[in-house]
Amino acid sequence: MPTTLLMPALSPTMEEGTLAKWLVSEGDAVSSGDLLAEIETDKAVMEFESADDGIVGKILVPEGSQGIAVNQPIAILVEDASEVGKVSIPDEAQTVGAGPKKETEAAAEKDSEPAPDKQAAQPREDASARIFASPVAKRIAQSKGLELSSISGSGPHGRIVKADVENFEASTPAVSAAPSPGFEALIGQYEAREHEVIQLDGMRRTIAARLTESKQTIPHFYLRRDIRIDKLLAVRSELNAALAVRDMKISVNDFIIKAAAMALQSVPEANSIWAADRVLKFKSSDVAVAVAVDGGLFTPVLFDADTKSLSQLSSEMKDLAERARSRSLKPNEYQGGSFAISNLGMYGIDSFDAVINPPHGSILAVGAGAKRPVAVDDGIEIATVMSTTLSVDHRVIDGALGARLLASILENLENPLRMLL
Repeated sequence: MPTTLLMPALSPTMEEGTLAKWLVSEGDAVSSGDLLAEIETDKAVMEFESADDGIVGKILVPEGSQGIAVNQPIAILVEDASEVGKVSIPDEAQTVGAGPKKETEAAAEKDSEPAPDKQAAQPREDASARIFASPVAKRIAQSKGLELSSISGSGPHGRIVKADVENFEASTPAVSAAPSPGFEALIGQYEAREHEVIQLDGMRRTIAARLTESKQTIPHFYLRRDIRIDKLLAVRSELNAALAVRDMKISVNDFIIKAAAMALQSVPEANSIWAADRVLKFKSSDVAVAVAVDGGLFTPVLFDADTKSLSQLSSEMKDLAERARSRSLKPNEYQGGSFAISNLGMYGIDSFDAVINPPHGSILAVGAGAKRPVAVDDGIEIATVMSTTLSVDHRVIDGALGARLLASILENLENPLRMLL
């Protein structure tokens, strides 16, 4: 009996992926555990293993196909070689495998589709029955107070996906909101100008969706402090001289990670995230750090950062950053954490405001250290000053609490020896 292979969910939030490469061909015999394909998610390229023995009877999705929904059929295994190429294709796979479409074609098709009748979306007859929905769809629906039972799912087997929730919300737009121009309308404005249409990959789509969600649903406020880092730079210089024999260097960012981790222990109420209708407060300091990669960024997490030495944090951060750039991080390495750091100081940025990456409760934006005149009790002196901005989720952290957290980070950075104890 033929076995249908489905697009796997390689992370808790994955809704669709790109079939980057097939590692088998039609007619190949495979055993359970054999590698079948490389699947590109929004964050990484991961290997897909066979769970069954058989022969690859039909490949339904060619290499490079984007936007393949989780649980969408991608291939069929058969028991006998005589069935290769003759197996029937499941109905739900008939429109899959054409590869990525041109942006103009996709937009044209979307515009030609009849608008869904939102009034016809009635609650399911058995509201107590299990409703299949993606984690992202559930989270958005819960944050907006929407009942999943009233939303029609367009995913495989009626599964509710993110777009279904967003489209359902779009049926009752705010009166003052002006409609956003579609792709066709925008391209018409620029048709006389030479341009290039850049297709969005999974990472860029996810960044756009998550940060749009962040600014729309998280009430941000911002706290700013200038931090003197002359002592830190002196301690760092001594440490690096001692670590030279181990071919290791501690960065300023390593100190910032440690300072933030210790501050979350000193101000434990701020070590929290918003979780739909309640707050999750953590005991350990799990700190995410933004890493720029080609086409986007990752935020790998340093777990239990408060318990690790500067040299441990430095080694772990280098490893995570290298694997982030090669897109080989595992999902559990870039998911989680309650606090994040985004450091653009190495790019010469003086200061900036970072956007909170859900579900984190806060994020510290770090600018470049620079020599500045500083007022002291007996006059003016020149000091190396680093500007920081703490973006805070007001649902979780109030102003005074956020101020205490940032003050604790400042104390740690201006007194770096305490981070060595």
